[in-house]
Amino acid sequence: MLRRAVLAGLTAGSLMLSTACGGDGEPAQQQRQADGRLRIVAGFYPLQYMSERVGAEDAAVTNLTQGGAEPHDLELKPSQLAQVSDAALVVYLNGFQPSVDEAVRLQAKDKAFDVAAVERLAAGGEHGGDPHVWLDPVRFAVIVGKLGERIAALDPANADAIKVRAGQLQDELHRLDEEYTAGLRTCARREIVTSHAAFGYLAGRYHLTQVPISGLDPDEEPSPQRVSQVAALAKEKGATTIFFEALVSPKLSQTIAKEIGAKAAVLDPIEGVEDGDDYVSVMVRNLAALREALGCT
Repeated sequence: MLRRAVLAGLTAGSLMLSTACGGDGEPAQQQRQADGRLRIVAGFYPLQYMSERVGAEDAAVTNLTQGGAEPHDLELKPSQLAQVSDAALVVYLNGFQPSVDEAVRLQAKDKAFDVAAVERLAAGGEHGGDPHVWLDPVRFAVIVGKLGERIAALDPANADAIKVRAGQLQDELHRLDEEYTAGLRTCARREIVTSHAAFGYLAGRYHLTQVPISGLDPDEEPSPQRVSQVAALAKEKGATTIFFEALVSPKLSQTIAKEIGAKAAVLDPIEGVEDGDDYVSVMVRNLAALREALGCT
């Protein structure tokens, strides 16, 4: 494959760069901007968000996934491979973006922060390997704390400020959790019908039941039998809303909604955001959409 060929062609030079520096020691010169800020590379939006909040003026954060793009399908360009090689820290989620996983393995093993190693993803339990751990604010807060420790270790001169910012973001996430807990405590329904199985952690945290039309892969085509099953269950439970995602086609959700007399609406897995939005604002919007769909008081 082209991606593998590109990676192979750059491996030798990239490895020479990456082995010239330590993982948790003082970063090499190329791992800092000219103004002294740490170079941090994030695989996709939620990881960019927490890196920017924690690193702030002490870090220059690059998101490998362009706005509006589906992060699962990312194919790295040579320029992005160079960014991985030159980074002081690569923040990624192992198993979510294969091209990033491979770049980390070849070029950034000793300077990678793997979200999946901080908050281990269920391999086959209640969430079925769902990688969308950031949709649970409590789990996300744990990850933020660990990221703060890692960035602080790379930048001792600014360690205190970095840890303070990590704590501030954790406080915001815990307040968000409190809003969700209160907002979803008393609802007429507790089933959320979604276009794909991205909301397992959110559902588990707030005692909801996710009913996905398709599995964890947003490109997976559900069988006609599955679509019929979901439509029947949604009608039986009195669902008023069938959710779809901002980066995925709404057609299936709209079809089921029309069939049972419901409406289709967005429930965002926050894999990317539009200009003017951020993680917290989209989570607040998701809460409002859930409260309306579930008849919460």
